Amino acid sequence: MTEEGAAVAFLYAVSNLLEATTLDRARRTIRGLMDLAPREGRIRREGQELVIPVEDVRVGDLLLVRPGEKIAADGIVRASVSHVALLSGDNAAVAGSIARAIGADEVRAPLLPEDKLTAVRDLRERYGDLVMVGDGVNDAPALAAATVGVAMGVAGSDVALETADVALMSDDLGKLPFVMGLGRATVRVIQQNTAFALAIKALAILAVLPGWLTLWLAVLGDMGASVLVTLNGMRLLALRPSTDRGAGR
Repeated sequence: MTEEGAAVAFLYAVSNLLEATTLDRARRTIRGLMDLAPREGRIRREGQELVIPVEDVRVGDLLLVRPGEKIAADGIVRASVSHVALLSGDNAAVAGSIARAIGADEVRAPLLPEDKLTAVRDLRERYGDLVMVGDGVNDAPALAAATVGVAMGVAGSDVALETADVALMSDDLGKLPFVMGLGRATVRVIQQNTAFALAIKALAILAVLPGWLTLWLAVLGDMGASVLVTLNGMRLLALRPSTDRGAGR
């Protein structure tokens, strides 16, 4: 009994030690996570960019997160860009005022068409893929040099519309996140349809070898695959622009 009691006491002591060690590690981990949280956040409120304590961030505030910065609050990132540059032919004072109002990271003004082209090439070298939005004849070279050129459909010039890859049928820049999301969804649908079509063809080839594939099964499989990929593509018609304009940058 003495040996059994000693064994029980030993196991009890070991369990207490393990529990205490686990709790201590959990506390240190939580403290470390709390230290990672930023103390301040950069927001845009009423057209002004402000740096405020995290606890003062309100529902509806637009958080501005630059590359490498920590996100100051929980939420949903609906659309994200790493750098916003305003390229303008207006004078520096006007362009600077507009840049502050929209929260642009960089402003270059005044620029001639060739200057905008040089700026787009420079930004592509620094940040990679780039979307250029423009509406005038002066924007056409820059639109052509961008990864994706977007022209404003109503106010855009004919040259800009012909040069751009995408034409917005209104002057609402708020539709840009929807266009980006629609593009990603389209790529996913194309990948799904391609994979499905290749899988059907592979199954048909395998079924031919043992003689299982008849003419009617081949026709049914081909027509059925066409119908399914068409229906899958039609899912894109259900996508609509979101009415939420305060979701994020």
